Amino acid sequence: MNNAPPIADVQNSQDTRQIAIDKVGIKDIRHPMRVSERAGGEQHTVATFNMYVSLPHNFKGTHMSRFVEILNHHDREITPDTFQAMLVEMVGLLEAKSGHIEMTFPYFIKKTAPISGIKSMMDYVVTFIGEIADNTPILWIKVAVPVTSLCPCSKEISRYGAHNQRSLVTVTVRTSGFVWIEELIDLVEAEASSALYGLLKRVDEKYVTERAYENPKFVEDMVRDVAARLNAFERVTAYIVESENFESIHNHSAYALIQVDKMTQTRNVAFCG
Repeated sequence: MNNAPPIADVQNSQDTRQIAIDKVGIKDIRHPMRVSERAGGEQHTVATFNMYVSLPHNFKGTHMSRFVEILNHHDREITPDTFQAMLVEMVGLLEAKSGHIEMTFPYFIKKTAPISGIKSMMDYVVTFIGEIADNTPILWIKVAVPVTSLCPCSKEISRYGAHNQRSLVTVTVRTSGFVWIEELIDLVEAEASSALYGLLKRVDEKYVTERAYENPKFVEDMVRDVAARLNAFERVTAYIVESENFESIHNHSAYALIQVDKMTQTRNVAFCG
C-alpha cells in the first residue's frame, strides 16, 4: 500500500490577478512528419512545432506535458490530414477556448535546369498554421520561395548591366480546397525575374542571367504580380504575399506586402524600400 502524500498540481491552482493569457504552450519541438508530393510519392521530413492555447484568468498555468503527449498520440509521423484533428484534440484536452499550432518543415523539389536538363534538389520552407476558436478551425499554408530579382531602375540607367539580388517571396494562403505545395511554388517562381536552381551548367547560367535581365522586377512588382495570380486562383480564399529583396548595392532590404481576404474583399498594402 502506497502511503505517500499526493503530489500537488500547482499549475491547476487558482490565480487571482484577473489577467487571461492569449497564447501559452511550447515552441521549437521537432517531430517526424510525412507529406504527399504532387508527383505521386511521399516525402518524409522533420517539422518544428509551436503549440499554444489560451488560458483563462483564473488558472495559474497550463499542462505543458500534454502538448508533447498530443504529438505522440498520433502515428510516428504527422501528416497534413492529421493536423486539423490534432488541433481539435489539443483544445479539448487542455480545456481551452482557442488554440494555435504551427509546423514548419523543409520541403524538397527536384528541379530541371532550363537548358542542359540537369536535375538537382531545391529546398523550400513550408509552414502549416492551424487556429481554432469557438470550435471553428482555420488552416493556412505558408511557403517561402527564394528567387532572383533584377532592378528595373538599375537596368534603365546603367550602360553595362543591372544589379540583381536574391529575394524571398513568402505566400500564406487560406484555401477552400486542396492545394499542392508545388502549385504555390510554381506560381511565385513564374513571376520572379528568374527562378533559382540547385545546379546549373554554363548554358543554364547564361539563360537565367539573360532571363532576369529581360524580366526586371521592383519589390512592388513582385508582390503585385503574385497577388494578381492569387486573385485568379479560385481555391485561395485569402492570402498574404510578401517580398524581401536582399539588396546587393545597399545595406538594407526592400520589402512589400499585400494582404487580401477575398471573402470580405478587404486588403492591406505596405511598401518599404
